[in-house]
Amino acid sequence: MSSGTAKILSTGPLPDDQARWIKLTQIKYQDPRGTHRTWESAERRTRPTNAPLDGVGIVAILDKPTGKEIVLQKQFRPPVGRITIEVPAGLVDEGETAEEAAVRELREETGYVGVVTETTPVMYNDPGFCNTNLCMVHVSVDLSLPENQDPAPQLEDGEFIDVFTVRLADLWDECKRLEEEGCAIDARVGTLAEGILLAQRMKL
Repeated sequence: MSSGTAKILSTGPLPDDQARWIKLTQIKYQDPRGTHRTWESAERRTRPTNAPLDGVGIVAILDKPTGKEIVLQKQFRPPVGRITIEVPAGLVDEGETAEEAAVRELREETGYVGVVTETTPVMYNDPGFCNTNLCMVHVSVDLSLPENQDPAPQLEDGEFIDVFTVRLADLWDECKRLEEEGCAIDARVGTLAEGILLAQRMKL
């Protein structure tokens, strides 16, 4: 089922005792001059106990005769009220490594089965606003394997994800086209596209 018909019905304040996923925190700190200041921050309530990581983003690459393609997805995101262009991603479960989470989430959200080739350092999504962090995990997908011939996602109830692929060489232009169509571009996708564009222009 496409997420294209989703829409915002209402918005309003969220009492702390009703918040399942996030909490707001006031931080008191001292700046480099010794002045005491405060900061407002959002935090996830879902990070596993004693774990350093909230979640993973997945750079899944398909090696096709026409060129390497990246697996992307469209998903309606209520905070921005639009369909967002994203890489597959998800939260790390208790006792799970980033690599294990990436392989599991890729299978659940796209149906593809892959092998981890690289894991980035821990990165922070928006450190001026929240403490949420993640690793980007690179996954190679062997299209010759039987399980990757007709991949079927295993979505949870309430998940509506449309999976598609884009040639890596065309990712920047495709992001611009999708934005013009009204989609929101996730920063991980946009940053990856810009990196590829810079590499192309600077012949790195």
